[in-house]
Amino acid sequence: MNDIPALRDVIEASVRGLQAPDYSPSQIEAALQSVYGVDSQLIADGTYFVAEGLDSQGRLAIAGCGGWSKRKTLYGGDQYAAREDSLLDPGRDAARIRAFFVRPEWVRRGIGGMILEACENAAHEAGFKRLETGATLSGVAFYRAKGYAELERLQVPLGNGESLPIIKMAKE
Repeated sequence: MNDIPALRDVIEASVRGLQAPDYSPSQIEAALQSVYGVDSQLIADGTYFVAEGLDSQGRLAIAGCGGWSKRKTLYGGDQYAAREDSLLDPGRDAARIRAFFVRPEWVRRGIGGMILEACENAAHEAGFKRLETGATLSGVAFYRAKGYAELERLQVPLGNGESLPIIKMAKE
């Protein structure tokens, strides 16, 4: 929980720096206010991971983060109104791959893949046989390269009247 301020910085930097080619500035700002954010339930459940590295001044900093969930919510931080935190049944439901963000200066170094592998392994150890994620348009190629397939296109309502297109993806 002590990392929450640093996680907020990572999320904001990642969204503003990496999603600009796929979303408008107003979608990004509204999503940061109403959808994207720290999910303290993932932290409390012990299913959220961070990767650290040395920043440009040689200080240890969070380079990326991501988690998996045994709860029904597919996406959204603490402030997201449509959260559903009831537990999933590993024998019937898919675990959720959630809240992946990498600082722009750390992309293409395997951080997201390393965190995803840790999440997939932990979800498998918890008895889940299937995984689902709500991928941003910016993340679809990453998940596709990791074996995820598109299930459906969703429109997440934003507080400013716009919506955020995301792609629901799954992996066996």
